[in-house]
Amino acid sequence: MTASHDIAAEGGLSRRTVLSRSAAGLGIALTGSLNGLFGTSASAAGRRVAGYGPLVDDPAGLLSLPEGFSYTVVAQSGVTRLESGEPTPGDPDGTAAFVRHGGNGSVLVNNHEISASDPNPVPLTPGFVYDPAFGGGTTNIEVDKDGNRVREYVSLAGTLNNCAGGRTPWETWLTCEESESRSGRGHGYVCKVDPYDQDANRNPKPIKAFGRYAHESCVVEPQGARVYLTEDAGNPNGLLYRWTAPGEALPLGRGSLRALADDAGTLEAMRASTRAGTFVPDLSIATRPGTTYKVEWLTVPDRDARTVSTRNQAYAKPITRSRKLEGMWWGDGSTDGGEVFFFARNDLNDSEFTGPTFSGNKKTLFANIQSPGYVFAIQGPFRKQR
Repeated sequence: MTASHDIAAEGGLSRRTVLSRSAAGLGIALTGSLNGLFGTSASAAGRRVAGYGPLVDDPAGLLSLPEGFSYTVVAQSGVTRLESGEPTPGDPDGTAAFVRHGGNGSVLVNNHEISASDPNPVPLTPGFVYDPAFGGGTTNIEVDKDGNRVREYVSLAGTLNNCAGGRTPWETWLTCEESESRSGRGHGYVCKVDPYDQDANRNPKPIKAFGRYAHESCVVEPQGARVYLTEDAGNPNGLLYRWTAPGEALPLGRGSLRALADDAGTLEAMRASTRAGTFVPDLSIATRPGTTYKVEWLTVPDRDARTVSTRNQAYAKPITRSRKLEGMWWGDGSTDGGEVFFFARNDLNDSEFTGPTFSGNKKTLFANIQSPGYVFAIQGPFRKQR
């Protein structure tokens, strides 16, 4: 089932997004030198301001966008169907878009932040299941250049609370379990998902070298030798981690992470201090844009958290924490700060927007409403800033 609704404008869009549970919905941050999709509109005083203009109410009551933009419902939890016949799983979350073979459209790898009891679990497709006791995982959704659904299928099943993740330089997706559960086969890991090769997704194996904790997202440095990972946890707050590959595993590439030993490389947690040398116990004190700290990295004593969670273990020195360490990306040399504008509004409920990601040609923005579960393809006059 697909549905298109014309809604519309001017201006542009940044790849750095601000997500909100408020009625205002999806906000966009214009930041630094990321000009590829920026846009502006003229104010009465002749000054160029960020944004595409006011949002136009959606007659379908789903997604209000600026004039000139439209959306297509790519997938709807419990309504659209996988190619194997089961309904689309619920709670779509972190997502990455890869160029479809032939260049005609995209392949979305779509996380499903599902626990054991949530409705519309990821089907336990034989050969793609890690732990049959749980209903999280990922689906791959192929769409054409106009954002129309082509097919959807299970690429990982039997994981728990797949929240965010990260794209690798070799065009695969790392899906993260936001969990510390020891139930079943054990959870709180990162798994690799291939957007193109289903055989590579068979018999899933967690990347235990990255550690076991409440993973949120991760980013692989362009050189591929290090991975940075966030932890979304409380009581106490979570940590920021860095994993460094062992020399014998380099260069990392497609399939190499899955082959790592459980204790491969080095997993460390960040300790920050001011330029004057004062220890920073929690990043919540960083309220001024552009604040920088000195950083050192301390080895995680037991990365698999066999008896004590990684954030509660005894480090060589006190460690820096942070509340709600969520999304992250690899910077492109731009400065922090910038302007924010509203681009879309969830007219259905107060559920959060998740997984905003652009198609390879930057003409389609994919985004999800987590509950009751929609995946949208948004198209319109995205344009470069002059």
